[in-house]
Amino acid sequence: MSSRSRILRLSRYKNAALRLKSLNFLKVFSDNLADATGVTASQVRKDFSLFGISGNRRGGYQIDELLTQLNKVLGKDKLQKFIVVGVGNMGRGMINYPGFIKSEIKIVAGFDIDPSKYNRKADAPVFPMDELTAFVKTNEVEFGIIAVPDFAAQEVFERLIQAGIKGVLNFAPIRLKSDNTDIVVHNLNLETEIENLIYFVNTKVNPAE
Repeated sequence: MSSRSRILRLSRYKNAALRLKSLNFLKVFSDNLADATGVTASQVRKDFSLFGISGNRRGGYQIDELLTQLNKVLGKDKLQKFIVVGVGNMGRGMINYPGFIKSEIKIVAGFDIDPSKYNRKADAPVFPMDELTAFVKTNEVEFGIIAVPDFAAQEVFERLIQAGIKGVLNFAPIRLKSDNTDIVVHNLNLETEIENLIYFVNTKVNPAE
């Protein structure tokens, strides 16, 4: 199984390749990607070889073919549908964020317990929570984003699992728990991330060390 750090590097390689393509590069070398992402060229080649991404040391990588291969590994070769639970400031911001679509990510609906937030006619409609399971199954949604207060997050998480969601990004400031080994959860606590940033700036310690 691939480590999360390796998958994060693949995302960075893809973004670097996109930037180079915008500068009219037709091919890239591992040195180019290494410089752009802060790793070594040998690390780039090792990561690519583990996923069967082809290229050679002298000829480099045809940039369009490289992007095709990276998108396939990262699941970006087809549209990935998400729902958001909790349509407050953060949830609404993600629903309205225009940058997802270029990465083949689409937030198809939001869910909330507040009737004032319901909007069935929006591009990404907002529904009551009791319609979540039926929507997920009908629209074959596999991914969910939790943007609710901490006291509600675990219950929402369990409802997502019951509905058939396979992957969850959790913004609530608690770690979600489940005995279901088929669910993949990424807990992202923005307050903790900001505190870490402040610590490393104040101590002048490199977090990569």
